Amino acid sequence: MSLHDGTSGGVPSAGVPAVTPASRRPLPRVFAVANQKGGVGKTTTTVNLGAALADLGHRVLVMDLDPQGNATTGLGIEARNFDNSIYDVLLHDVALEDTIEPTSIKNLFVAPATIDLAGAEIELVPAFSRELRLRKAVAELGDDFAYVLIDCPPSLGLITINGLAAASEVLVPIQCEYYALEGLGQLLRNVELVRSNLNPRLAVTTIVLTMYDARTKLAEQVVREVRDHFGEVVCRTMIPRSVRISEAPSFGQPVTLHDPSSRGAIAYRELAKEVARGSA
Repeated sequence: MSLHDGTSGGVPSAGVPAVTPASRRPLPRVFAVANQKGGVGKTTTTVNLGAALADLGHRVLVMDLDPQGNATTGLGIEARNFDNSIYDVLLHDVALEDTIEPTSIKNLFVAPATIDLAGAEIELVPAFSRELRLRKAVAELGDDFAYVLIDCPPSLGLITINGLAAASEVLVPIQCEYYALEGLGQLLRNVELVRSNLNPRLAVTTIVLTMYDARTKLAEQVVREVRDHFGEVVCRTMIPRSVRISEAPSFGQPVTLHDPSSRGAIAYRELAKEVARGSA
């Protein structure tokens, strides 16, 4: 049984320039967390990796580009009408620093999303330099944050392109289930298009296996296939399927705060150490 990606042409070879191991990347590091397939743990990984990196003493900014705002509420920031949000950064040239909200976790900050983002895809179409608006805003932050994690929506529209154009690295969560690679071929092709036309620094440097259940043969098969295909860019740490991880957002907390001794919290702390080891 092949865990193909369900697209014509399959997943591109790991040898394409868009996929490159993260070998001692300098700070600050800007990650676009992306996967056009929904339900893979993208927002969960953004929130919990951000919290775990902050626990290591790094200043971390989570940028919520998803109109659903799950990264915002998952960090305990109430969904309300902010004076400024990511929408205003993209459409009204508001400085990114004017949107940033502190969280209950030391060193961890969020640039929140509101429902206004739902219309931003259409509003961006006639905008000048529409693909590069976020990159300009991120550049103005300088080295205020060691890590910036951009939670991209599960689509490949203009908002996600802004996220990819602003980042230097792409982190892709892949769930350990059948059709694990569904849509991944198209994502990698789009990363390569952005790299070629807008952002030559961009590369997929980090793949995280999520929802791992050691009791199933299928999970082991997914792990083997993903590691065989992508090699060094696949993190050693795998995120387990966990009730604690699933319930933490309803408390407005990352799992590292909700249940620090749980398997999920331990896994995200190990993942953070692994990511940090790749920093120069």
